[in-house]
Amino acid sequence: MLEKVKHWFSGQHRHAEFQDHLETLRKKSPVPVFWLFGKTQSGKTSIIRFLTGAEDAEIGEGFRPCTRFSRQYQYPAADAPLLTFLDTRGLDEPGYDPAEDLAQFDQQAHVIVVTVKALDHARENLLKQLAVIRRAQPARPVVLALTCLHEAYPQEQHVQPYPFVSGIESLQAPEDLRRCLLEQQRCFAGLADAIVPIDLTRPEEGFSDPSYGGDRLKQVLLDVLPKAYRQTLLTLDVVRRELPDRFARRALPFIIGYSSLAATAGAIPVPWVDLLVLPGIQTQMIFHLAQLYGQPLSGKRFLELSGTLGLGLVVRQVVREAAKVIPVIGSVAGAALAAGSTYALGKAFCFYYSAVHQGHVPTPDELRRYYHEQLRAAEQFWKSP
Repeated sequence: MLEKVKHWFSGQHRHAEFQDHLETLRKKSPVPVFWLFGKTQSGKTSIIRFLTGAEDAEIGEGFRPCTRFSRQYQYPAADAPLLTFLDTRGLDEPGYDPAEDLAQFDQQAHVIVVTVKALDHARENLLKQLAVIRRAQPARPVVLALTCLHEAYPQEQHVQPYPFVSGIESLQAPEDLRRCLLEQQRCFAGLADAIVPIDLTRPEEGFSDPSYGGDRLKQVLLDVLPKAYRQTLLTLDVVRRELPDRFARRALPFIIGYSSLAATAGAIPVPWVDLLVLPGIQTQMIFHLAQLYGQPLSGKRFLELSGTLGLGLVVRQVVREAAKVIPVIGSVAGAALAAGSTYALGKAFCFYYSAVHQGHVPTPDELRRYYHEQLRAAEQFWKSP
């Protein structure tokens, strides 16, 4: 019995239990899953880069094999994913069979994004395999992204403003491109619910709009996603506009990812359960942020900074847990408070690290004031439908 008690209170046991809780929360968190379906070099990585802001190196290092033909990328990290991309690579191989991917991805994917170059007419195998996947879940949205539009009008700029908001029949588009788009529409009839022409290029390629059609693609994805899965994508889009430096741009997705995990924990309708998990989520986030900023964080320094910000946090957690006795409303409030406090904590630590980089160590009052500003804004955002 003594050995069992020692094992129960050991750090190793608590860590394993925390990881089990985290894995359960990840499965329950509303993380949008996009299944990218297209040939190699058809623009899948460009779409990931546009939606996430990640660099190619980060995307390449983040992919993990899932099946013989496919791989998975969890952004920004597998510990606290914000978006998940499933990439089918084997379409160009004669032995590709979608059965294996369907077994792995069919219940995970919320939206299928098919990427096809606008001028690519060798699509027989892709159409055949897409039809199989479409039959598996006819109600699941399929968005066809027609890419590399500039190949139809070499050495020319894109038509402005973007002419395909209402459909691909726009008379403002170059005639060669318009003809190709209409042919793609005919071939994918019944297999795609929406068609979005896009041209995502690097700035050095010389196009005045390197994200041509990107905003339209993002809006279509938001429109077809289940309502519960839109929040993180919207949050990332809204908050990214105010980012002052590259460290903040890299840190933000991690903050939102961990905040979404915290919201899932806070929504558990059993009082006090998430008090066991939420501090671990927030601690893991802080150490992750410290690594991003290149600021080693010792246990002592972590406690000092947390103590500066922690006045009132315990009280807020107790209030949040007590609110859960109110059915439905309590869970919503708990989720908003858990997500808001985690988001504000992450932003406050980024505020601290940014100031240190500039040679200024914020005072406790400055940190607390910034934390509470972020907390008020975050709680209102997470409460919104």
